[in-house]
Amino acid sequence: MRPRFVGRIGPADLITLANAVVGLLATVTALADPHLAARLVLLAAVGDGLDGVVARRYGGTPVGPYLDSLSDVAAFGVAPAMLVVGVLREGWGLSLAVPSTRLGVALLVAALFLAMVVLRLGLYTAYDTKTDHTHGVPSTLAATILGAAVLAQVAPPTVLLVGTAVLTYLMVAEINYPDLLARDALIMGVVHVIAVLVPDAIGRAFPYALLTLALAYLVLGPGFYWRGGDVDHVVDRWRGGG
Repeated sequence: MRPRFVGRIGPADLITLANAVVGLLATVTALADPHLAARLVLLAAVGDGLDGVVARRYGGTPVGPYLDSLSDVAAFGVAPAMLVVGVLREGWGLSLAVPSTRLGVALLVAALFLAMVVLRLGLYTAYDTKTDHTHGVPSTLAATILGAAVLAQVAPPTVLLVGTAVLTYLMVAEINYPDLLARDALIMGVVHVIAVLVPDAIGRAFPYALLTLALAYLVLGPGFYWRGGDVDHVVDRWRGGG
């Protein structure tokens, strides 16, 4: 007799569970090989988009949103936080066994990043209104920026630390980010996959491209990506100081 819960999960949920495993792998490799950990974080971002596609195609389950949030904590909270610690440890020559101010700062920023991811995911699981936008930078986008920056090798340790602190704040900021159009999500997905498979090809062109696209959405998304009446809403918020 099979366990009662087995029949209550669907194909999308299996992909979500796999994402949690990828997040674990990224976490345990972050201190030894940040480059590999960054690839795994980006792979999890691909899976995060794929489970949504599968859910829309074959139908979701009531447990899906909860599994998604739990998986995202591992893949886009713990894993990128440890990725940042791994890069800083390598770049600054830190040792987890030797306390120092720099180590304390690195761990503090990583801990705050994780805390904001957990807070954000918890709030959206409880209060998601199924709109076409989200408040604050999505944790998937924040993790993608960090992973792509590490793979592109464009962020020295100090820059990565500051960038992580900025993303930590933006994840809970009162800024509206629209959902990507299917066409743009597909383009991002293709670049994601190639960046994971061949990160060093053509002078690391694909991690560069992914980072550029992610940063463009981070900076321009709230003001220039809105559709229809949403444009007026954003302009009104800007004029009102919201």
